[in-house]
Amino acid sequence: MENKTIKDLSIELTVEITAICDGIKGRSVFTNQLLRACSSIGANSHEARYAQSNSDFINKLEIALKECYETEYWLEILFRVNSIDIVTYKTLLNQCGTIRRKLIASITTVKNKKE
Repeated sequence: MENKTIKDLSIELTVEITAICDGIKGRSVFTNQLLRACSSIGANSHEARYAQSNSDFINKLEIALKECYETEYWLEILFRVNSIDIVTYKTLLNQCGTIRRKLIASITTVKNKKE
């Protein structure tokens, strides 16, 4: 299994979620929120690469982590209102989980180096 970066995983997730949301009709309130949260994961983790300090880096990754949790929330809403099936839901949650674990590991590593 190749070791993909947070950026690569975030882009893949955003592309997949965008395709799914394009096919969901009548749930634009939910899909718009999901797209914003999902795309923000990658944007903040990408921006962290150009942080001005370790604190700035951690802050950007923590925002990305929060957006990852929000993405999971909106996925659950879409699943519960029957807009996505169980396989799609679990697959996307698994992808979010992978990103979340990488974000937590990165944040923890930088915080431990600061101490």
